[in-house]
Amino acid sequence: MTGFSADALARTTTLRQLQILVAVARHGGYTRAAEALHLTQPTVSMQIKKLSEAIGLPLFEQSGKKLQLTAAGRKTLAASQEILNRLELLGGEITSLTGEMKGELRIAVVTTAKYFMPHLLGVFVQRYPEVQPRLFVTNREKVLQRLQENRDDLLIMGKVPEELEVAAIPFLDNDLVVVAPPGHRLTKKRAIPLKQLLRERFLLREPGSGTRLAMDKLFADQGLTLEPYMELGSIEAIKQAVMAGLGISVMSQHNLRLELDSRKMCILDVKGFPLRRHWFAVHASERKLSLVAQTFLDFIGDEGSLILHE
Repeated sequence: MTGFSADALARTTTLRQLQILVAVARHGGYTRAAEALHLTQPTVSMQIKKLSEAIGLPLFEQSGKKLQLTAAGRKTLAASQEILNRLELLGGEITSLTGEMKGELRIAVVTTAKYFMPHLLGVFVQRYPEVQPRLFVTNREKVLQRLQENRDDLLIMGKVPEELEVAAIPFLDNDLVVVAPPGHRLTKKRAIPLKQLLRERFLLREPGSGTRLAMDKLFADQGLTLEPYMELGSIEAIKQAVMAGLGISVMSQHNLRLELDSRKMCILDVKGFPLRRHWFAVHASERKLSLVAQTFLDFIGDEGSLILHE
């Protein structure tokens, strides 16, 4: 391969090649990237080859069945994401000059936020009908991955990652409460000591989830170790297990409106609870928000709590 030439790169590189590079890096291979982009695998492979030639170094290397970015690939990927994000932002800025509120709004949320975020988006879209919301619901690990890849306008989570450079804006209280099935022997007790909960069968999310992290820290601060009776991978599974009498759990009160109203669950009076936390809207520190994203951020900060408590 020839050496790097900025002039040659500017003359030969296309935005489509940058999009393809981002897709291949995200999916770890040509085939899945081609499917995601609705292109053929040879087309994707050829465009990466041309981009590599323009850079002057290989961008990927084979590692087992997956492609891994080389050092040159990682730097090219970072530049590609920056260019594509800037163009996206430009589109929003051009739209804002017309005074119109329109365009995509991409939000990724941890699974526990799926119970309230559609309600907020629904009100927002009623107010701004030309906004196109894109809501991605996944676990915390994948939300953080999306954050690092700068794939969304905003990410909604209950625990802000300390290891990443982010802006985090609290917009909603997130009260964690201890729940049990109706008729549980602790339902009529008051000021239940935290230590007493260790005698109960505790149903918890998997390690790494925001609620689990908060619970482990709470017990550790009291010199206690919480041993779960069962670990379950979703809020719905925990709800069903609690209602079936398999044990007690700790959940966000925002996620329990239907179950509490229908008296299929009850909240236990435990010392130290509700455990007051917050929901945060998060984005990478260097990311400049589009007009739509900034308007939505202002909206949930000003009205989110009122809408959800109506």
